[in-house]
Amino acid sequence: MTQQTLMTDAGALALHRHRSTADAMFLHNAAADEVQDRMGMVNKSFNSAAIVTGHAPAWAPYFPKATLIPDSETLALPVAAHDLVVHAMALHWANDPVGQLIQCRRALMPDGLFLSVAFGGQTLHELRACLGQAEANVTGGMSPRVAPMADLRDMGGLLQRAGFALPVADSQTLKAEYSDIWSLMRDLRAMGETNALSTRLRRPTRRAVLNAAAQLYQDNFASANGRITATFDLIFLTGWAPAESQPKPLRPGSAQQRLADALGTGETKLPN
Repeated sequence: MTQQTLMTDAGALALHRHRSTADAMFLHNAAADEVQDRMGMVNKSFNSAAIVTGHAPAWAPYFPKATLIPDSETLALPVAAHDLVVHAMALHWANDPVGQLIQCRRALMPDGLFLSVAFGGQTLHELRACLGQAEANVTGGMSPRVAPMADLRDMGGLLQRAGFALPVADSQTLKAEYSDIWSLMRDLRAMGETNALSTRLRRPTRRAVLNAAAQLYQDNFASANGRITATFDLIFLTGWAPAESQPKPLRPGSAQQRLADALGTGETKLPN
């Protein structure tokens, strides 16, 4: 039997993250602020939080009392030990995202809260398009350069597959401006978010490809002031560990009042 190739090269990802800098963590800061806002809207206090992340220094100041857990394939999370688990800006690199969510659910106490934020959907769609077109024009082929990221509906489906109750998925789009493609790629390197795909090109990219991509970016995605725009799509997932106290849907046919009566309208039978 042949072994399936994993999407992410864990060694390369760890190396890229090790080279990240605190000055480039503005997206993590925005994500952490949003997570705290969402926690504030929940009428519940949390006393045993765990944060799953590959960037512990960026998240520790926001959750000083939380246990910080690396986003390894097997999470170091005891069963039913936490009332809050946050999967922080790492799910887009997971080789088994459903497995990550299942492990987080098992780590929650009954009625514990799960929150996740990760890149998804349209993140860096401009860079992906320009690099792909440039490489095709210059070399006649294309290599994987930006990790494939799930859209909102797919991510919401993961919550249900993982067994969370009351699942909710929503997104927030952030746009950043850069002087050129080179400054964008420097920022991605400083974030630890450069290409860690297992199927990535293992030799340096030809300068002609990068120059062509830079021109395509400038021609197609420049703002009125001449700076290029980069999109970052943050997908937020919210779910609860199942508990008897949670509201549950009624059984089909158990309604005590007709919908027509509630709406104050007549009821018409459908034709056979």
